[in-house]
Amino acid sequence: MLVHPQFDPVALQIGPVAIHWYGLTYLVAFGLFLWLASIRVGRSPYADTGWTRRDVEDLLFFGVLGVIIGGRLGYVLFYKPGYYMAHPLEIFAVWKGGMAFHGGLLGVMGAVALFAWQRKRRFFEVTDLIAPCVPTGLASGRIGNFINGELWGREADPNLPWAMVFPQSGTDVPRHPSPLYQFALEGLLLFVLLWWYARKPRATGQVSAAFLMGYGVLRFIAEYFREPDSFLGLLALNLSMGQWLCLPMIAAGAALWWWSGRQAANRST
Repeated sequence: MLVHPQFDPVALQIGPVAIHWYGLTYLVAFGLFLWLASIRVGRSPYADTGWTRRDVEDLLFFGVLGVIIGGRLGYVLFYKPGYYMAHPLEIFAVWKGGMAFHGGLLGVMGAVALFAWQRKRRFFEVTDLIAPCVPTGLASGRIGNFINGELWGREADPNLPWAMVFPQSGTDVPRHPSPLYQFALEGLLLFVLLWWYARKPRATGQVSAAFLMGYGVLRFIAEYFREPDSFLGLLALNLSMGQWLCLPMIAAGAALWWWSGRQAANRST
């Protein structure tokens, strides 16, 4: 049985300036996005329609704003609405933690819509571009969660070779290292699948649909190993909040994939 290494959350201290590992994982996530999206705009069909690296840089700026604003508001509305209704100024205290992926996704979608409108691009053209570039950033974020010893897993069989005690949980119960599961599933595996899927021509919207379905399914699975938020616990049907939020993602992805295929078929007839 393993024990979480208890990393120092500060990666580098320069006088009064502290650089945290979690901040570095965000920088890595944005750097990977910039690199991967730049590769994609250099290929057909994006290279054929005037996309440039400058567009990617601008899109990253829009996306960062969407992640931060949407992620924070998603946490406020999905996880602790009562608390923040009573303490509205706490909404702005992002340094205390509290970000939600599903809220961040909605924030990014809003940012992409604004970018697409400004550049006169189709919304799903933009989302198809960025979808395969997102999972590596998610993987980086999960490494940050693991370094911080947060979002630990549910109780595991002590005989499981990688069962781990997370002292931050306040117990010596062996647990699943769920941030590493999510790193492997929502990060690496989803990246490989989407990058492979997007290499061939697809109907506009289908790569985005594959992301929604893929993330939704893999996150739903990973949630079975992740300890539910203590202030929520398990909800109806013994599902966590994360699982309930994944269900509409999967449904929306399936509907979008079917609709995109129908639209492409109609245009070809």
